[in-house]
Formats: sequence, structure tokens, C-alpha cells
Amino acid sequence: MALNDTISQTVTGLGYALVDIERTSGGLLRVTIDMPYVAGAEQFINAEDCEKVTRQLQFVLEVEGASYSRLEVSSPGIDRPLRTEQDFERFKGELIDLTLKAPIGLAASAGTGISASRKKFRGTLERVTGGWQIVWTEEPAVKPGQKVSKHKVPAPLQAMGFTLDEIAQARLAPVVDFKGRRPKGAPTVDKQTENLEKGRLVK
Repeated sequence: MALNDTISQTVTGLGYALVDIERTSGGLLRVTIDMPYVAGAEQFINAEDCEKVTRQLQFVLEVEGASYSRLEVSSPGIDRPLRTEQDFERFKGELIDLTLKAPIGLAASAGTGISASRKKFRGTLERVTGGWQIVWTEEPAVKPGQKVSKHKVPAPLQAMGFTLDEIAQARLAPVVDFKGRRPKGAPTVDKQTENLEKGRLVK
């Protein structure tokens, strides 16, 4: 059985969702897990979950004769990758970083002021008929202490539709707002920090 299939079956068999598998040239095998998505019941991975998956994977991979030097099981973190339709459905309304496989091209950029060679975008993920779109503004970020005129006209919103097949990479934007405001559905700063500190285990 292929290594990825073995890991996937082991993780899902324990009741978790497999987010990512990464192998480095140094022999590190990194497995990222999450709780299965249940609408309205967001749960987060902790150290005990990582320990449970690590023990089972170590046993299974030894039986399979898999070659690796270290195994790391961790939670997705604040820059969680988005790959499946369910991932996008789960995080619609969130701020994401999106990289396309190919530049948007002249036809898509005509009249928008967007470079035809552009491939990377950061904006809010929205569901639209037939697929998805990302919505953003080119408004420069306000620097701390900077005053903004009440009469200033905000930059217009830009929107770009896409399909999952056009994506090279998509992730939740790793934005932490220490003023207490955060994207819809995101854990608090304290919870994010706790997840990052506790939800990682290296063996």
C-alpha cells in the first residue's frame, strides 16, 4: 500500500481528518491532522490528539517498513491549507491567500487595473454560482497611529472567480489581530497560541 494511503487510512480510522503529508529531504515525515468538519461545532486539535495519532502511525509505519528519520504530527495552525471542496465550504467568509497555477491573463485583467501576470491574491473567500470567488481591495493598510480622513473615498472592491482546478495553493491568511477582532469562526488569539504551542508533537 502507498505510504500516503496508509497514513490516510490510519488517521481517518482514528476519527480525525488528514490535512497534509509532507516529506523532507532530511527524512522528516510531517503529518497534519484536524478534527472532522461539523457545521456549527468547531473543534481544535490538542497535544493528546497528536500523541494518539503518533503512536498509531509509528506502529503502522513500522509494520509497513516505511523509511523516515522523524515523525511529526501537528495541528493545521493559523495558515491551514485549503484543498478540498469541503475545506472551502468550511472556511467561506474567511481571509485566505490564494496562488493560481497560471497568471490571470489579459482577458481577465482588462479594465480592472490588475496585472495580467498576477498569480497571488489575498482576500475574502465567497461562494458564488458555479464555484468560488475571492474579494479584496487594494486599499493600503493603515499604519499604527495614522489618521484617516473621514472624506477619503475607499478603494473599490475587486473580485475574481476561480475553480479548485486553477489553484496551485490556497491557505487561510495567517492574520492575528491583537485588538480582539478576528475573521469569522477563527479561534481567539489565546486559543490560536494554545493550539500552536500544544498541538504539535515531534517524535
